[in-house]
Amino acid sequence: MSFLLRALTWWNSQTINTQVWTWRNGTKVGEDAEGNVFYQNKDGKRRWVIFKGESEASRVSPEWHGWLHHTWAEPPTEAPLPHKPWEEPHVANMTGTGGAYHPEGSLLHADPVKRRDYDAWQPE
Repeated sequence: MSFLLRALTWWNSQTINTQVWTWRNGTKVGEDAEGNVFYQNKDGKRRWVIFKGESEASRVSPEWHGWLHHTWAEPPTEAPLPHKPWEEPHVANMTGTGGAYHPEGSLLHADPVKRRDYDAWQPE
């Protein structure tokens, strides 16, 4: 069953074709804290990531995102970016999960606030 899933789906990590292509043409450049592995071809013109688990682009940290899109030439393993003291660690997009942000006035907030600035129209 896992062979069939790997042959037909791309959202559960890599497919068999991607694994073979990576094995033949890829050079491992590094790995991030989530276990995603980053590759490039021999001349460095093509760069890609093999996700550990679900393929979700927001799981790539800003350092590796910049390297993937050729913003800088050196990967974060060779030239780490300086971090400011006010920067928070990278967090994947939580939309649609239990950890999603719901502001205080939202209906999905645990304790929704009663609206005081709106009077509903009532027919006479």
